[in-house]
Amino acid sequence: MEFERRKKATLATMTSPEPDKSPKGDIDAPLIPLLNTLNSHPSYFTTSSCSGRISILSTPNAATNAAVKKKAKGGNWVFITHEPADPISVQNLIFTQNQENQENLVFRFEPLIIAVECKDVLSAQKLVSLAISCGFRESGITNVNSKRVIVAIRCSIRLEVPLGETNNVMVSKEYLDFLVGIANEKFEANRKRTDSFHDALLKNDFITKNGDYESLNLNDQDLGDKDCSLITDGFEDMQLTSGNKDGTSNGVPELILPIKPMAITGESVEKLHLWGHSACALETTKNPKSVLVFGGFGGVGRHARRNDSWTLDSVTGQLQLVELSSTPSPRLGHTASLAGELMFVVGGRADPGNVLNDVWVLSTTINEWKQVQCTGIEFPHSHRHASAVIGSNLYAFGGIQNGSISSGMYKLDTRNLKWEEVTVQGEKPSPRHSHTLVAYGSQLFMFGGYDGAKALGDFYSFDTHSSTWKKEKMAGSPPYARFSHTMFVYKTYIGVMGGCPIKQHYQELSIFKVGSGVWKHIKLSSIGEDLFVRSTTSVAGDDLVIVGGGASCYAFGTKFSEPMKLNLLTLVSLVEPFNETKTQSNTLKGSKAGFDLNLEGAYGKKMVPLSWVLRVDKKHAKPAKDILKKFGWLDAERKVYTQDTGVHVCFPVTKEFVALYQNKKPNLNEAVDEVNNLNLKELFKVVSTASALDILAELGATTHADHVVKVRKASSSPLNVMKEAVASLLSRHNLPTTLLEQLPTKWERLGDFVVLPMTSFNDSVWDSLGNELWLIVADSLGATRLARQGRVSPTGTRDSGLEILVGVNGWVDHRENGVLYSFDATKCMFSWGNLSEKRRMGQLNCKEEVIIDLFAGIGYFTLPFLVKANAKMVYACEWNPHAIEALRRNLEANGVADRCVVLEGDNRVTAPKGVADRVNLGLLPSSEGSWATAVRALRSTGGTLHVHGNVKDTEEDTWTEQVAKSIKEISRSEGYNWDVSVEHVERVKWYAPHIRHLVVDIKCNHIAS
Repeated sequence: MEFERRKKATLATMTSPEPDKSPKGDIDAPLIPLLNTLNSHPSYFTTSSCSGRISILSTPNAATNAAVKKKAKGGNWVFITHEPADPISVQNLIFTQNQENQENLVFRFEPLIIAVECKDVLSAQKLVSLAISCGFRESGITNVNSKRVIVAIRCSIRLEVPLGETNNVMVSKEYLDFLVGIANEKFEANRKRTDSFHDALLKNDFITKNGDYESLNLNDQDLGDKDCSLITDGFEDMQLTSGNKDGTSNGVPELILPIKPMAITGESVEKLHLWGHSACALETTKNPKSVLVFGGFGGVGRHARRNDSWTLDSVTGQLQLVELSSTPSPRLGHTASLAGELMFVVGGRADPGNVLNDVWVLSTTINEWKQVQCTGIEFPHSHRHASAVIGSNLYAFGGIQNGSISSGMYKLDTRNLKWEEVTVQGEKPSPRHSHTLVAYGSQLFMFGGYDGAKALGDFYSFDTHSSTWKKEKMAGSPPYARFSHTMFVYKTYIGVMGGCPIKQHYQELSIFKVGSGVWKHIKLSSIGEDLFVRSTTSVAGDDLVIVGGGASCYAFGTKFSEPMKLNLLTLVSLVEPFNETKTQSNTLKGSKAGFDLNLEGAYGKKMVPLSWVLRVDKKHAKPAKDILKKFGWLDAERKVYTQDTGVHVCFPVTKEFVALYQNKKPNLNEAVDEVNNLNLKELFKVVSTASALDILAELGATTHADHVVKVRKASSSPLNVMKEAVASLLSRHNLPTTLLEQLPTKWERLGDFVVLPMTSFNDSVWDSLGNELWLIVADSLGATRLARQGRVSPTGTRDSGLEILVGVNGWVDHRENGVLYSFDATKCMFSWGNLSEKRRMGQLNCKEEVIIDLFAGIGYFTLPFLVKANAKMVYACEWNPHAIEALRRNLEANGVADRCVVLEGDNRVTAPKGVADRVNLGLLPSSEGSWATAVRALRSTGGTLHVHGNVKDTEEDTWTEQVAKSIKEISRSEGYNWDVSVEHVERVKWYAPHIRHLVVDIKCNHIAS
């Protein structure tokens, strides 16, 4: 209530006719719509604001301060405006100063700043995230305490220049005019950024319902239908949970297993950035060990519901779009189940107001979809239900059906396509959604879900012969309660992983052996922070393929997980011993049961761990480490890590140390005061191995198999790694080391593709090393594919001369300024140095403009105009067929194909006339051959031309004037009465020594007769 009270009081002062406490006395008029939008939200109100200002401040100088014997506290405004400044007015004010006291004069531009009080930290994080995405990159939470949370929205486009003193201005009038011009440009950029922020608030439905935005909320609503907290009961945006302290499944898992990301080829991995999709493992001869993925929310470009079908090869990582003539409508929250070679898709949600009950069948042998008409009872409109197939029957349980959470069980006979509601007996589960259901023999097993109030952790079996539910009684610690997780069956095991709430520090895989009643828990160790919420798991052979998953977080935006793979044979080898033998510590009685495996009992005497750690209580970590380092027993290749929430420290040790220490009897009692105070000086008095081992035993140190294996990152740069690897290769082939001078010191990287410069490895001697050289170079640079740059074709199409050295496919994906570019690097060139110019074009406000890009290429500027500048329509002219293929692909991938017309051929023939508000001429070294085409393309009222060219640094002004003069002459010859002026000159990059890539913005305005 305190927040609402303060908001009410603050808004009352804003609407009061009395002046406020600011020097200006009232709110900046241009800012009122933005402030009204912020203040309309129940979680925010603004406490102070400034739309941006240009000012000259007069402050006391050192002499003045000394005379009055006090520190200066600010100053006086000589000039201030909240609008673009008039240079003449500023001149007249500054150069007519005549004051008795000499004071410093400082010219300033200060951008927008708004202070916002937020209802809670989560609301603050949402606002900061949105502000930063709109360019206010210095925004942040400035105050958090038990009473108030304050956010400052601000950016860094400031300007502050000293002018001299009041009676001694040190700059010329021309320079002051120059400063005012820069400040006015910044003012305009500030205005555009402010408008963008306001638009973003409205587009994200800041005031009302969030429309089609797909969030991981719990009930039959999208985010925005209600204020969904991230870490409270409405927790499926992102909820974190810490483990319990008992060391069981709800705390630290008993075992650790590596999980690895899949290297995706063929298509962009972003195609699999999904959640709420479905996946089935295929075992057909056509697609052996492949996973079929359908639908979901996410994908490349604008995130949306999808209806694509993809096959993912679990062995090679090859991702391929399944070409189909007809498909189900886009959806998520549906189910997909295999009955023989047919995949049945049931229900799902097409949009917040359209929940489905249709059934589609995909023949996986001929790749053909068919919507089927079912008989029997009508299956409810449902999403977030779960389904599984036993024999020819598909069973579906629970979900959100007709707006309510269900506990109904339905059965579809896939032979005659007849639905029936199953009359069940036994211990019936409560209504739920976002649960999982798997088939094992003639039984179904179900775990977890959400009942509308809480996550569930119950585990049920369903006998399909007797239609009887049974709540399974489980020994040991069951998996923690969760929903939106995944479940799979492998041999005699059922696995559960992921879901919400999210484990804070790790992912856990829980394994249940059917018939044993016992759960075991394994920590999944991976490189990144995976978010397996609404993901899918598919068993392909002996591999578990995990696709998608993610969440929408106010503070961090939308996050998707990468495709991952886990070997299940390794999993079984870890779990089996626990079902056959009792676990023991490899030390003395009294250590924590279940922490480690008894390696001989669990694996057999032939299985010996590759790596070991010495575990010691945290308070004894310093002396233990010093001893290990002194005697060379510390393995420097691996990292030290902690366990049991920091209670113990694990030091990686050498095999030699393990052999020496294996017969030691550590002191596991708490009282070891005589060694608690060991310091480095005393330790270095220890000269014998035996005494060092005795001290470690007194510290209670124990050896364990290292299941984590945290490898220390190499400190060497990629260049040094490459030099060392190539030097070793030269040595093996008795070649001179002087060849190392030809190694490149820089290269270009596009994802897994590294492109070496044309001048590298030129000596013919390198050819004798063949592919061995290129594989070593690729490995040292961390590249899957390697290429060397060649000369760009001198033909008009400017084809790439790239030579692939490792790999076979030249297609690469590159994301830049929020735009996705895909192209075949062996056929198309990529403008690496035009990053700033592409960003500049994307920052323009082209919302109502028609644009013609005369040299579109793969979409270098076409895409920023569409994706970032929101152009109404772009005509993209291009005559290179390879570039056109990439351009069309990029338009689709970025979701802007409906606003672009691709015109194939010579732009002097294909470019439309009299339609454009803006024309881009991005060809180097000169686009002069199409200047007349550009003029004809503009509307009769004029517009803007962006003319690119390579220019000598001493001739920049001459070239700029020549361009403007030529455009003027062409416009006259075309019958236009235009005022042609240079609006801006952008220095993009150095193209060659003393040759600069320039872009001149030419403004053409119609002169009324």
